Amino acid sequence: MVAMSALLEIEAVTRRFGGLTAVDAVSAEIAQGALVGLIGPNGAGKTTLFNLISGVTPVTSGTIRLAGETITGLEPYQIARRGIGRTFQNLRIFPNMTVFDNVSVGPLGHTRNFWWEPLGLGGARAAAEREQITKSARDALARVGLSAEANELAANLSYGKRKYLEIARALAGRPRLLILDEPAAGLNERETSELARFIRELNGEGLTVLLVEHDMSLVMEICQRVMVLASGRKIADGTPAEVQRDAAVLAAYLGTEDEAHA
Repeated sequence: MVAMSALLEIEAVTRRFGGLTAVDAVSAEIAQGALVGLIGPNGAGKTTLFNLISGVTPVTSGTIRLAGETITGLEPYQIARRGIGRTFQNLRIFPNMTVFDNVSVGPLGHTRNFWWEPLGLGGARAAAEREQITKSARDALARVGLSAEANELAANLSYGKRKYLEIARALAGRPRLLILDEPAAGLNERETSELARFIRELNGEGLTVLLVEHDMSLVMEICQRVMVLASGRKIADGTPAEVQRDAAVLAAYLGTEDEAHA
């Protein structure tokens, strides 16, 4: 088997909020093509780490690199342009916009000339960018199975379909790394099983995926590797089997061994 190169490198990354250290000198590498889970109790720093990677929250110290390029300190749209797409723990959709328009927001940050088109200054390049945005949005909707709902208001979608809408918006930006924050939250058992299959399919197509999830059965089923945070620090990093056998993890975050395998 050929070793996969690191797509994302996190080096001694720290984030402090006043006297609180939310992420404490965390280091990790995510290989190209990997499917990695990030777990830990509430307040462990998982979403904060996601926010640091995607530029939503600035890093206090440390370095983050994507495909060898330092992205620390870049704005979220600049990081998105370089190939990181993400969803949020709390859905961030525009309920009074159509499903298609919601997804079209994803690739907008990648455009340069499109913004001048309303002033008549964009010319052929702006028209080409509009065409590319439309294609990216339609491709993403087809990938998540929402093509039929493209012209529906997002508010009319079921909760489960809204989850896929957010994923579609991230995919429309054609990311190299997809970050999923609690993708299974609020889903029933059948929906969670379908989501697990979908995430595996995306990864099987070559997309690198990093996800935070409280559903331990989902994480242990689909992830090739699992990292564990506690109080902002990384306390474990290994295969699902290794993490399940880690005494500290079992005791503090997964409950007893019987519960961990439930």
